[in-house]
Amino acid sequence: MEKKYETTERAHKLLQERAFSVKRRRFIHSTAAAGLAAVSAHADAETVLSGDKVLKNRAKEIRKKGKTVKPSSERLRWWQEARFGMFITWGVYVLEGRGEWIRYQEHIPFKEYARLADRFKPRSFNPRDWVTAAQDTGMKYIVFVTRHHDGYCLFDSRVSDFTSTETAAGRDFVAEFAEACHDAGMRMGLYYSLIDWRFPGVLPHGVKVDDATLAPMVEQAHSQVRELLTNYGTVDILWYDMLMPYDSDRWRSSELNEMARNLQPDILINNRAGLPEDFGTPENVIIPENRAWEACYTMNRSWSYCPTDHNYKPPAELIRLLASCVSDGGNLLLNVSPDPDGRIPAVQMDRLNAIGKWMRTNGDAIYGCGKSPVSAPALGLATKKGNKVYLLLQRWPGATLPFAWCGSNLIAARLRQRTNLSPWNVKMTGYGSRTSRKKLPIPT
Repeated sequence: MEKKYETTERAHKLLQERAFSVKRRRFIHSTAAAGLAAVSAHADAETVLSGDKVLKNRAKEIRKKGKTVKPSSERLRWWQEARFGMFITWGVYVLEGRGEWIRYQEHIPFKEYARLADRFKPRSFNPRDWVTAAQDTGMKYIVFVTRHHDGYCLFDSRVSDFTSTETAAGRDFVAEFAEACHDAGMRMGLYYSLIDWRFPGVLPHGVKVDDATLAPMVEQAHSQVRELLTNYGTVDILWYDMLMPYDSDRWRSSELNEMARNLQPDILINNRAGLPEDFGTPENVIIPENRAWEACYTMNRSWSYCPTDHNYKPPAELIRLLASCVSDGGNLLLNVSPDPDGRIPAVQMDRLNAIGKWMRTNGDAIYGCGKSPVSAPALGLATKKGNKVYLLLQRWPGATLPFAWCGSNLIAARLRQRTNLSPWNVKMTGYGSRTSRKKLPIPT
């Protein structure tokens, strides 16, 4: 017999029956309301500053309820030290191997799409392998897609039965992922898409969605975020996506984030619920921001498993992306795409291994680093930590490395070997704003 999943009116009724009893609280502070309403996903520096004031006001409200929320700069400290994380995109859509947007792009009816859940029974799913791969690559945190736009939850939810626990898989993948991260001391982030394509009246994108249509989807989002931040121990990052329609007031985003910080006071929240929160999220492009930011990137041109997409960036380019982010004060969140059995493809593991090898020698130039006053743009990128500047050369300069406009006197310089942590001493000539490095070894 074909299993039927809740959609339309039945889903709304299920949501009402199973939803947690949550008191709905709205901010009445007029300054906060005005500040929140003014913010866009691409807020300028002035708007972001107003958002910081809103966060401080929200922290005061939460402290009154017995919770302590650290200032954003303190909560961000570990994350800005880490600089490098893994993104994992995985769900029932990997069975088709054509991307996570197939239901939308191919206009697949939900009843047809839902049959994927009857076939989704990964045989090799072991999140400890994912954690080990991240650690070996030098990544310090992992963000896992718990539910994409298709509505399929990789966790147990009281407000939906289109979940991994209620379908053929019969497992709570988020619970297993969380346990693996916590056991390994790996920082953990949970991705959650706000939109759910199962709800009537929300497709195609751009269609006008009235309040009656949007309300049950908003209720589901609030309930499921509460579940994710209640049932899986410490959650370090809440990574929203797809606020559509793009209206933080209609999604009650300030209330949603207040709840998140009440449940997880140290959590970091991205900007994709329509409010600036802790960090920005440029996607597949590096756009530095005047605050904390993180570029998320694919290795090829697909987020989820797509065996026909061979457009992979070479390891050197992925390392360059990481260095480029850090040199502008940002993080890199690099995506992997496990196959239907839960294994990271060999072509991606090869790249992770190459990056890991480089990081074991050069990680000091990444972890805890930021913008450098010294640069050599014709040769590569530069990062800085304390009074140390790291030049990440993308091409070998020969026996002499000249650069200018240092801004201060240089005390010493040394060159890291590619295969050994022990440095070579390098002769330094020049003074102040114009300097050269002489007698560099010529690689063979």
